[in-house]
Amino acid sequence: MTEDELDDELSKPTAELIDAFKRIDGDILVLGVGGKMGPTLAQLAVKASIAAGKSRRVTGVARFTDPGVRQSLEAKGIATIACDLLDHAAVSALPDAPNVIFMAGRKFGTSGDQAATWATNAYLPGLVANRYRSSRIVAFSTGNVYPLVSIQGDGPREEDATGPVGEYAQATLARERVFEYFSQRHGTPIAIVRLNYAIEPRYGVLRDIADHVFAGRPLDLTMGYANVIWQRDANAIALRLLEHCATPPLVLNVTGRPAQSVREIALMFGRRFGRDPVLFDVERGTALLSNAERCEQLFGVAPVSLGEMVDRVAAWVAGGGRSLNRPTHFDRRDGAF
Repeated sequence: MTEDELDDELSKPTAELIDAFKRIDGDILVLGVGGKMGPTLAQLAVKASIAAGKSRRVTGVARFTDPGVRQSLEAKGIATIACDLLDHAAVSALPDAPNVIFMAGRKFGTSGDQAATWATNAYLPGLVANRYRSSRIVAFSTGNVYPLVSIQGDGPREEDATGPVGEYAQATLARERVFEYFSQRHGTPIAIVRLNYAIEPRYGVLRDIADHVFAGRPLDLTMGYANVIWQRDANAIALRLLEHCATPPLVLNVTGRPAQSVREIALMFGRRFGRDPVLFDVERGTALLSNAERCEQLFGVAPVSLGEMVDRVAAWVAGGGRSLNRPTHFDRRDGAF
């Protein structure tokens, strides 16, 4: 499979998303489109709009430090705007849009530049929420806002207490609170996506585990469990959430369930690669987990199973498929990224 074919697969709309897009009117603005999930989300929005018979403009906004990303998006029918979202004047000059997907954020590099992380994750959302006070906003967050919890349970629900570990997670919780404030102040309908972890062959928890097993590198088991969801499925849910934005914001854990054993995933890759994983340490009694029961009630069970995800990632890695070279560091228990 080529990368174009992979992107096509990751942006293939579900029947449920197409039905939702028949009911959702107006253009879509994707802020922070240049990240790991943004390009395929924007492509998914274009394809679902066409399939739904809707004439709508999908615009992706980012700094576009890699010009190739911008060129690729425009070739696939997505309008683009280069913009530093930390620039108040630049944000004010962005076009109106009734539907906004907020994907801007900073995680990696936090330990070396905490101030930039807080500015991106807490100040920037205020600029956007104020600018788009009359729009529907779906804002990406993270399951890292929860504390480590017992692996014996299903993980925190949306109404459970947060307890972010480390400055990245703290700043992301601040992002949520800022959106909540502006939602209440202006009556802006918002949905907050607490995501962990989105999977595709070039990036994600499964890619990290596969790389360790394929290369024979020792894999740390101390963070012994994780929730995972196929990236297309996570993006489809985010777009369908445009129908569920509310004041105060709807908060939703978006992931697969149950949590999966890192040890068992490594063994699955080992069988596919024909080699024994090198495992060290033992699983602790706690992990970063999320309970996705509410998500399943709203949108159904994510259609791509763990076995299918492992198969797709294993085939990509064994075939020499490109990595984004951005390890998730899902195994960090101290919240330092």
